[in-house]
Amino acid sequence: MITPVKRINRFFMLVTAPFLGLILCLWLYQPQLQLDMKVTQYLPGTGPLQETAAVKGELTKAQAAAAYTIRTVSASATLYKQTTAVMNAMVSTAKAQSARPQMIYNRRITSKLGTPSGVVNSSRISIELYRMNPGNYKGYAMKIKLKDPSAMTMSLGQGRPGGSETTLQAVKRYGAVAGINAGGFADKGGKRYPLSTTIVEGKYLTGFESSYKDLSFVGLNKAGKLIGGEFYSQYQLDKLDPVFGATFVPVLIKNSVKVPIPDKWKVSPRRAPRTVMGKYKDDQLLIFVADGYNENGSSGATLEEVQNKLYNMGVIDAYNLDGGGSTSLIFNGRVVNKPSDGRLRPVPTNFLFFK
Repeated sequence: MITPVKRINRFFMLVTAPFLGLILCLWLYQPQLQLDMKVTQYLPGTGPLQETAAVKGELTKAQAAAAYTIRTVSASATLYKQTTAVMNAMVSTAKAQSARPQMIYNRRITSKLGTPSGVVNSSRISIELYRMNPGNYKGYAMKIKLKDPSAMTMSLGQGRPGGSETTLQAVKRYGAVAGINAGGFADKGGKRYPLSTTIVEGKYLTGFESSYKDLSFVGLNKAGKLIGGEFYSQYQLDKLDPVFGATFVPVLIKNSVKVPIPDKWKVSPRRAPRTVMGKYKDDQLLIFVADGYNENGSSGATLEEVQNKLYNMGVIDAYNLDGGGSTSLIFNGRVVNKPSDGRLRPVPTNFLFFK
């Protein structure tokens, strides 16, 4: 690559070459004087010496111009380097300042969770596991930041409609780092089918079904954002670009407002193991799992308790997933909660997270 200095030197050589050639010719070509030649008459102040002096003067000017140009280019190069360094520093400062509000917000929501008992961090996902002991029940929370939308998916039991498997089996089959149970289900003919609207890999499993009996859909869209709620037309749901999702009941929080819980879901059962998925305003996910030793209403958490807990932790949207014996939380290959059935229950859908 030709540097600016080399480029100036080349220019200087091209400019001075004719003059140097002329001087060289004058020096080499010295004609002998003939006595019979007519003496050339010159005007005062003119002649070969004066012409040579003029050429030398032009050469001196060209050298001065070249030197000035070299100094100017060097100064410009120095200024460019200094400007680049300043701009890079400004960009770094701007990035740090833009990230500062996010860091402050993350510290604020994390302070309400405590100290994580487990952490997974990669270029695709960040997961922090917390133990929660509000008093009336024992629970767990996973705060999840999806850096890549593909770091989360929803599996179908044994990869087919009607199939079922435990969350741990699904985690191992897909090579996930964490997982929870997803939507509700109905048993028929010895098989276990997902309840109502279910989307897997961007396709409706059995078609769209309008919300009824307080059922709500919850899943992720193409941008990796949590979406959910009651939908009464496929067009209404399709506008959100869902990639996967399942259905259960009810919605707990929507747009930072606690949604009234229907009376029948307050007592059927009153207390139970719970699995809830929500999000913060920065789109981080929060998985909340309440433990319980049975499903008859005497252990676990009420929906109001879970709703209030998530609301106070700053969650802006929250959706109740299947609970009871279905509640499962897998983290780093181990079962974190204590399933009320005494063992993990096979379910048709699971939300999985990948490192």
